[in-house]
Amino acid sequence: MGKPEIAKLGHVAIVTSDLEKSLWFFREVIGLEETDEVDGVHYLRAWGDFQHHTLSLEQGESGYLKHIGWRTKNKEDVQQFKQLLEEEGVDVTYLPKGATPGIGEAIRFKLPSLHTFELYYDVERPPVAEHRRSVLKNQTYKSWAKGVSPRRFDHVNIHTSTEVDQTYDFLLEKLGFKLREYLVNEEGNTIAGWMSVTPLVHDVAVLSKPNLPTPARLHHISYWSDDTQDILRAADILKENGIQFIGPGKHGISQAMYLYVMDPGSGCRVELFTGGYLIFEPDWEPVKWTMEERSLGNTYWGDSVQDKELNNITIEAK
Repeated sequence: MGKPEIAKLGHVAIVTSDLEKSLWFFREVIGLEETDEVDGVHYLRAWGDFQHHTLSLEQGESGYLKHIGWRTKNKEDVQQFKQLLEEEGVDVTYLPKGATPGIGEAIRFKLPSLHTFELYYDVERPPVAEHRRSVLKNQTYKSWAKGVSPRRFDHVNIHTSTEVDQTYDFLLEKLGFKLREYLVNEEGNTIAGWMSVTPLVHDVAVLSKPNLPTPARLHHISYWSDDTQDILRAADILKENGIQFIGPGKHGISQAMYLYVMDPGSGCRVELFTGGYLIFEPDWEPVKWTMEERSLGNTYWGDSVQDKELNNITIEAK
């Protein structure tokens, strides 16, 4: 029997200090579709997402990240990961089917960075009401129904003040991620890594930040749109709604177009994302960036990420 594998990024669970503002932002401005509401938790997805949800929102005293969910390649992988992680001394919590609406049996555990991951395989695909359903049989909802209207959930970016090498090793050796691009400091230590289990340049980015207010933080979640014009249209929509943003611009790392905006309820940053490149080479060599090249890696052209105060804002991960 081979090693268990993760197939893709699934969802994030966010707590917000102002649920009304967050729902307005994600449903009306970003344009996500709400699939369900259970016990005060709202479940949303983009028009091209297929599983039950890619984002959950619930009210709390402050904004923070509860966990990041990943779907495995096979049902058996969930229990195999549980066994392998427990053998390595990792504290794993088992969740029965339905503990998270729309998701089957799952496990949760903390990375060395102290971020919580959830792994599962079984998912529900809620039926879509006729007036919201796309005529395309291979698409969930009508595109462009409201707001920015991104196609799908893309990636997450997390920061940690812990020994970041331990997290890189954990993702590579225990969970099967591949390092695609990375940034080293003057001493040659990796301080940022873009990693994936898919052909994307990154499903998750992990950055070392020694002076964080808490050890585990979320920098942003990302939704992907089809092309550059979608990002320019998003800028118009955000401006019309009086929302501050960073961008548009283009990253050197990943080569993708970006625009960053903050959820006014939770403080969660959202990256609206398009372009980039895919990796199909089985012998891909991770691309190394140095501190001298960092500015180019962050911003190939356009509105600079590094120069903006908003870039330093993160929310806690518990």
